[in-house]
Amino acid sequence: MKTIAITIDEPTLKKVDRLATDAQLPFKNRSDVIRRAVEQFVKRLEREAEEERETEIFSRHKSRLHRQAVALIKEQARQ
Repeated sequence: MKTIAITIDEPTLKKVDRLATDAQLPFKNRSDVIRRAVEQFVKRLEREAEEERETEIFSRHKSRLHRQAVALIKEQARQ
């Protein structure tokens, strides 16, 4: 792991400290809270980017997908 330095406002730091010291929560210290938050944030951004790519692909192939769906429904109706 690498060590980094960040600047954080006092109200947010107090919230991080509350999370880090709450015995009910699984955090070891401030770094653990911040590390997990960053991991979740990065995962969310990656998931959103993937969803945007998939939406663009579906939009680009909408006509073909529609034709294929109609053909599949007709085939299933015949059976």
